[in-house]
Amino acid sequence: MLRCIETRLLMGNEAIALGALRAGLHIACGYPGTPSSEILETVAREISSSPLAGEVGWGANKPYCEWSVNEKAAAETAAGAAIAGARVLVTMKQMGLNVAADPVMSINYVGIKGAMVIVVADDPGPISSQTEQDTRHFAEFAHIPVFDPSSPEEAYTMMEEAFALSEKLGRPVIVRPTTRVSHSYSSVQMLPAIEGLPVKGWTKDNGKWVIFPRASYLNHIKIVEQERELSHAEAQRRGVAVSRKGIATGGVSYTYVQEALKNTNEEYRLLKINQYPINENLVLDFLEGLDEVLVVEELDPVIEDNLFRICGKHHVSITIHGKHDKTVPAAGELSTDILIKTLCASAPPRELILPPLPPRPPVLCQGCPHHDSFTAVKDAVAEMGLADDAVYSGDIGCYTLGNTLGVTDTCLCMGAGITQAAGIHRAEKIRDANSKMVNFAFIGDSTFFASGVSGVINAVYNGADEIICVLDNSTTAMTGGQEHPGMGRTLMGKTVEKISIANIVKGCGVDHVETVNCRKHDEAVAVVKKMITKTGVRVIIFEGACVTYFGGKK
Repeated sequence: MLRCIETRLLMGNEAIALGALRAGLHIACGYPGTPSSEILETVAREISSSPLAGEVGWGANKPYCEWSVNEKAAAETAAGAAIAGARVLVTMKQMGLNVAADPVMSINYVGIKGAMVIVVADDPGPISSQTEQDTRHFAEFAHIPVFDPSSPEEAYTMMEEAFALSEKLGRPVIVRPTTRVSHSYSSVQMLPAIEGLPVKGWTKDNGKWVIFPRASYLNHIKIVEQERELSHAEAQRRGVAVSRKGIATGGVSYTYVQEALKNTNEEYRLLKINQYPINENLVLDFLEGLDEVLVVEELDPVIEDNLFRICGKHHVSITIHGKHDKTVPAAGELSTDILIKTLCASAPPRELILPPLPPRPPVLCQGCPHHDSFTAVKDAVAEMGLADDAVYSGDIGCYTLGNTLGVTDTCLCMGAGITQAAGIHRAEKIRDANSKMVNFAFIGDSTFFASGVSGVINAVYNGADEIICVLDNSTTAMTGGQEHPGMGRTLMGKTVEKISIANIVKGCGVDHVETVNCRKHDEAVAVVKKMITKTGVRVIIFEGACVTYFGGKK
């Protein structure tokens, strides 16, 4: 029995962070994205204040963490540290995995010396994302093992397993909490830190860490063999229940199933999946003697498809219900209420039935500086008689809410506003060489550092014609006010040189750059009108501190 130090009420993301620290974390990198942001913030707080309730005394060798400029940079930084023998953590949301895909895929082929755990928080609903992506599919495609926690307590202990498996395989692994695991709270028993896990150190190894084609081929064979061993590992046999009906589930859906089953007297055999690739022997033990199985999972039918595959491979005749036959909703979050209706249509209503909440569309905060920036652009366009000719390409962040003011015509993904504006203008010029279209691209300061610079370079290099509006509110506001390179402060509280957005765009070759206080309306309108009269790539930096984090005073 492991000794419990104390019990703490933790958010799931806090539990993940503490679990990583307990497992010997050396370096943590990430980019903020709901619902993952609190993980790195907790790591930084614990390192600075009360690491693991006093159980660890790091001294000069305490762990390091940083907000990287984007997920790709975070994954690359972590990969370098893992090659040098460190235990590293990378955090992001599911959309961030798109950005990090290149280094994540490659490091799995190159291999690591230490351990590398990538926490990707999926967002069923979606609650704060563009899409309902399921990270399990990426992991299957990339041949990366996945841990799927169903609660904060499980996420805490699972981090040790994830680091241990990564180190054993010499490859990264993914931990995939969903929003309700990341942001729910639970009492978690703190366990003693695992000792004796120093950074192994860098070793020059004659090209081992270089992704040569021949090495990739040989490593691919090794990866597939490791995956086969994980999938077919002998499972502990479980007693066969009398019931001839079963439910296969995983992640937070397991919790919903448990709650829903309290409302029915029917017996079900349960299979809880919390690791991928799925153990075939475990599934076959579960299926023995069953007539039908209901698969309950959020996002894509990953467990369901695996059950169909395993049944076909082993000639198991059984009826499988789930997303494919519409027994379970194909999209959005699941809930206890949804499963009660699915499992027991005739069940009596629960004691407390709450009315549906009224819709609450997102809006800019009262006094938000972005409102002033958007208004300045709209007024300038109107005064020049170009209201019908202006196209506004938005981006991911608070400034997406410019749609409430009629100044967000497009929004694709982080950093895409700049490149979309160029594409729209190109197409319009092909359609009508005399077009008067004026293209604006809005992007925030943190997003600019994360993925906007490459768009600026692309626009300048290819001779685009657009006005890039950087809405600089001095923080990463939408995800919780995290630090970024333009703030002069790191996650660990260190004061550093501020990176100038104006200097960056000038260095990229932008000739027309203006910085204006968005609160000074007349001056801001005049700058916008001046830029409209010019051609090529122009940049306006609207400065105005976030009212939530600075009260607008900065």
